[in-house]
Amino acid sequence: MKKDNGKELDFEAKLWQAADKMRNNMDAAEYKHVVLGLIFLKYISDAFREMYQKLSNTKGADAEDADEYRAENVFYVPKKARWDYLQKNAKQPVIGKMIDDAMYEIEKDNGTLKGVLSKNYAREGLDKQRLGELIDLIGTIGLGDKENRSKDILGRVYEYFLGQFADAEGKKGGQFYTARCIVKLLVEMLEPYKGRVFDPCCGSGGMFVQGEKFVEVHGGRIGDIAVYGQESNQTTWRLCKMNLAIRGIDANIAWNNEGSFLNDSHKDLKADFVIANPPFNDSDWKGEILREDIRWKYGTPPTGNANFAWVQHFIYHLSPTGTTGFVLANGSMSSNTSGEGEIRKNIIEADLVDCMVALPSQLFYNTMIPVCLWFIARDKKNHKFRDRRDETLFIDARNMGAMIDRRHRELTDDDIAKITGTYHAWRGKGSKYKDIAGFCKSSKIDGIRKHGHILTPGRYVGTEEQEEDPEVFEEKMKRLTAELTGQFKKSAELEKEIRKNLKGLGYEI
Repeated sequence: MKKDNGKELDFEAKLWQAADKMRNNMDAAEYKHVVLGLIFLKYISDAFREMYQKLSNTKGADAEDADEYRAENVFYVPKKARWDYLQKNAKQPVIGKMIDDAMYEIEKDNGTLKGVLSKNYAREGLDKQRLGELIDLIGTIGLGDKENRSKDILGRVYEYFLGQFADAEGKKGGQFYTARCIVKLLVEMLEPYKGRVFDPCCGSGGMFVQGEKFVEVHGGRIGDIAVYGQESNQTTWRLCKMNLAIRGIDANIAWNNEGSFLNDSHKDLKADFVIANPPFNDSDWKGEILREDIRWKYGTPPTGNANFAWVQHFIYHLSPTGTTGFVLANGSMSSNTSGEGEIRKNIIEADLVDCMVALPSQLFYNTMIPVCLWFIARDKKNHKFRDRRDETLFIDARNMGAMIDRRHRELTDDDIAKITGTYHAWRGKGSKYKDIAGFCKSSKIDGIRKHGHILTPGRYVGTEEQEEDPEVFEEKMKRLTAELTGQFKKSAELEKEIRKNLKGLGYEI
């Protein structure tokens, strides 16, 4: 069994292995919606059944009144859409049509799910016997009752499956999924306790889910956060809407084909926190149409790379005291091509860059491109933290993380705590900050100018100081002496052989 930060993987992995066996020849991208749609249906059906039993035992209550469920933030599930009804009919050849009908009925009774649920189970290419087996398998797990909701069983299954599908789909799947450890690190560093949180390329909604978890863990009130998002891929938008609906997160998630640059659905939004993982190095972002856009305050981004279009889009949507944390390709820290260096210089000179974090490789399912985290603050002299004007923190975390399989690395909870604690201490919260050679360095803007406005942490943090262990030193010297002696011996033997061969040819040295 694979390990997750040193712990044995639990039922999520077993469930995935069982479900994946049923995939047969179906592409992972297609199968994803079959599985996640059924998991969603089981979840809302469990929550409904628990509420149904409670209402049935309450004098004067009507267990079939949809309004009773809405009042408790529970989805009303019509009779022929309930899990026990579908599971009874799981072996029927018409089970696909029955599920499609169930999805239509649920959408009809629950406005927030309109246009969200997958309704393609009756299609010819979907093996109905395997579909029945999948229903039986998902029927073995409790998801939506109170006990399992408190353990976030559904959240665990959903996140695990999203990650596994991203892995199975490779690059294509990674578009909608950001590794959980990266989301956790961004959220822990930004601390979105209260206010407007925005992700203009929100994928399946991982940033919001982790943000809500963060508030719960730290005793805040979920209602203190207002969530906004935008997604250009309709399929991914559906995943996001389901991902948020199952957790009862009320969010304004917009979808349009054009995307955030061409059709900004939240034009007037000024967010307290912008948190995002935009597509890296996107060359097809239609930049040629937007040369005079109001968002390009620090310079017009090149048409062949959207990185600095995203950076400026995030800054544009920040409130006067807002902060943004986002993932970008490492090239964004040092590139000088097509005017990118000038845009970066202007952002630095405006004293917006709060912190830069270089991350280890292999954290993503969909790309081997090395990445970094940018943290930008509109007001470094704001009331929450110390005055950090003219300063930027650099953190080099490239050597952190543990391999969870042959191809993927994950930041551990200890890694996240170390990086987060360093940033918070530097901002003036908690323990006292100090530079650590090879790991972190606080630099004045003059220091950044000396490096030509390049933001790569390795240039600032230096190398880790290491004391040489006397025994280790002695061992090294023995090994080097032995190697050199061996080389001398080989050299002498070679010289002897050359002399001998030359003598045979009539030359004597």
